Amino acid sequence: MQLAEAFQQSRDYTLALFDCYAAAGLDVSARVPQLLTLNPPLWELGRIAWFAEWFVLREAPTSHPADALYNSLITQGDDWFDATVAHRARWTLELPSTGALKTYCHEVLDRVLDRLTRTPNEDHYLYPFRLALAHEDMRAEAMLAGLQTLGLPVPPQLTQDNQPLLAPSAIGFPGGRLQLGSAPDTGFAFDNEYLAHGCLVAPFSIDSTLVTNAQYADFVGDGGYDNRQFWSAAGSDWMMRQERSAPRYWQRDGGEWRTMRFGQLCSLGAAEPVRHINLYEAQAYCAWAGRRLPTETEWEYAALSGHPGFRWGHLWEWTASPFDAYPGFVAQGDLAYSAPHFLTHQVLRGASFATPSRFGSAKFRQFLLPERDELFAGLRTCAWQR
Repeated sequence: MQLAEAFQQSRDYTLALFDCYAAAGLDVSARVPQLLTLNPPLWELGRIAWFAEWFVLREAPTSHPADALYNSLITQGDDWFDATVAHRARWTLELPSTGALKTYCHEVLDRVLDRLTRTPNEDHYLYPFRLALAHEDMRAEAMLAGLQTLGLPVPPQLTQDNQPLLAPSAIGFPGGRLQLGSAPDTGFAFDNEYLAHGCLVAPFSIDSTLVTNAQYADFVGDGGYDNRQFWSAAGSDWMMRQERSAPRYWQRDGGEWRTMRFGQLCSLGAAEPVRHINLYEAQAYCAWAGRRLPTETEWEYAALSGHPGFRWGHLWEWTASPFDAYPGFVAQGDLAYSAPHFLTHQVLRGASFATPSRFGSAKFRQFLLPERDELFAGLRTCAWQR
């Protein structure tokens, strides 16, 4: 897909998601619940446009305040939409009206598309465009997750339920050498994917598909949430602060499990991948099953192996790897994106049904705090192989 078409498609999707919030009366910051996993939708919309303006139209090489060459098209844009604006403060900002911010979004997109027609078709020149597009794709997925969090309806054309998985099987890999990360000549990548470096991978066995609802229900039914032997110390601490005996959104209906999806109580598809679980739940399931989570190195090795049985892209997948810098890391572009989260967040790999196909990459490193479960995330299990 050409960049211009991708930009227009992404913006149409973003606005359609925003309108879902607006239809519920949640486009005004003060009326949105102040949850750590959410941004006010009006702020989110302005931030998306401002980000594209900053890196493309204002020609800033990084997000450092001194780097922008030109002023914003919108008064106080830098004060409102910079990532350094405290999360709590985003609910109290006196933002422009919905109409004014939509006009700003349209103006920025029109100018971005115009500049794109005059930009050489080379990776160096196209980097800010691809960065802005990737940012909007990620924020749109977060907006969709926010609709799920708030129990708000979504038009069917904006999302899709996961397809049932094939029966999982174990795939054995002999291990070997892997070039982990992205090379400079492979097109767009985020700074945390550099530098590509060689790694040795020991032999391992990994599931062909993700853990299903039926498999996870067996863990729940076997008292998995009550048996602390399956939980790490951090997981046990998290459990002590919760009243949870099953994944988020699961509800008992007689002898069966059902789940809430975008405000509707639905049947829990036995063959669908379990989703909305956090790292601690993923680790506990693995301990119960006598398995473990794959490292991100193992996951990338399997994903790039070409093995026809290894399927990914249904959901983001937790790995056993803390989010950290690769050797030779240099922060670039959005300086608030990677480095501030090293060693506090955990790596997820893959993609979800809500991730645009243009954004799916076996090299991409998603990352979240261990307790976060709002994203469309699941797991697959792994084991050492002799």
